[in-house]
Amino acid sequence: MPGKVITRRQMLGSALAAAAGFMVLPRNVLGGPGQMAPSDELTRAVIGTGGRGGGFCHGHMVAACDVDTQRFHGPPEAERVTDFRRVLDRKDVDVVYIGTPPHWHALITIAAMQAGKDVYCEKPMTKFIAEGRAVVNAVKRYGRIFQIGTFGRFGVRPNDRTRKIMKSGFIKEDGPVHRHSGGWKVGEWSGRVNPEPEPIPPNLDYDMWLGPAPFKPYHKHRVHGSFRGYWDYDGGGLADMGQHYLDGPQYLYAKDDTGPVEVEASAPFPPHPDAVQMWGWVSLKYADGTTLIFESNEWGGRCPIENRGIPPLTPEQEQQLAEIPDDPPMYGNGEGGFEQAVRLRKECGGNAEAAHRCATLLHLANIAIRLGRKLNWDPVAEQFLGDDEANKFVDIPMRAPWHL
Repeated sequence: MPGKVITRRQMLGSALAAAAGFMVLPRNVLGGPGQMAPSDELTRAVIGTGGRGGGFCHGHMVAACDVDTQRFHGPPEAERVTDFRRVLDRKDVDVVYIGTPPHWHALITIAAMQAGKDVYCEKPMTKFIAEGRAVVNAVKRYGRIFQIGTFGRFGVRPNDRTRKIMKSGFIKEDGPVHRHSGGWKVGEWSGRVNPEPEPIPPNLDYDMWLGPAPFKPYHKHRVHGSFRGYWDYDGGGLADMGQHYLDGPQYLYAKDDTGPVEVEASAPFPPHPDAVQMWGWVSLKYADGTTLIFESNEWGGRCPIENRGIPPLTPEQEQQLAEIPDDPPMYGNGEGGFEQAVRLRKECGGNAEAAHRCATLLHLANIAIRLGRKLNWDPVAEQFLGDDEANKFVDIPMRAPWHL
């Protein structure tokens, strides 16, 4: 019987198959528990690479976007563009890190999710309240993973006794008072009143930097870090620090899906219409009496509301408390936690709904500061009760052609 002819390709295939019987491949090739195969490495783009955004410019970064060509960061092989839409057109971008000023956060986040990207966004989550609800809706619509850049809630033990009590619904009135005094950077992030116009630097696309914000003549203090001192782009030190300070208490007191009903502030009045200025204290009271108090320690005195803890439970309530199930694992603490959540397709702790509710606290506080009176808020409808003037701050018109 004539011999069977074996081709060179078949010989190589047999040799490789035999070798596989005793060759051990490294874990970083196969992947597995605690190891990530190269095919699982997430490719990232960073939009807004100056300032805080520069901290994200590492890893498998394929694109960097900034409207100031002198503020590009990242590996030299990453594509550099000044229009974020070019980044979102790339099919090889898995996750987008957003480090722009807050007046851009919602629009870029929604556009990124429409393009199939998961999003890690710097705080505060949004510039005004209606943007936050639009982001929450987009997360649900497009099935994306979203994480706000805050560290507050990850310092709270997931099954802390206080959190379990607040989740139980035992507290109907006279809830706890949480006070955060100092560290708000009020003076540091105050704006300049009527700054003189300056020439726009050739390296800056100022029109794109403004984007949806109203046009104001360029001055260097209005951009790059100190933008925080102007209502058009942010909300001063309160908005800068608040998502860090309040995300933890919001989680501790089980308020991720609701908001306060009364807001009151102490600040100079009338406020400046453009530049964020000083304030003394803010009080936000929930329907169950839980009250969050911010004190700047930079203007005015203390809030007159006294500290108050959680009232004692009855024996029956203690027994019911022991039966409340533990919280599931929380993902999303920093970049590593966010990317773990992306791979597992698990909701982050600082997810869109929780982040929106926390950012809303900051917006409510600033609206009370700007209006100089107590406000009544409906956390379900997300509107002020019978107050057209206050509701104008909930959904602020954008400069054309930008819109939600």
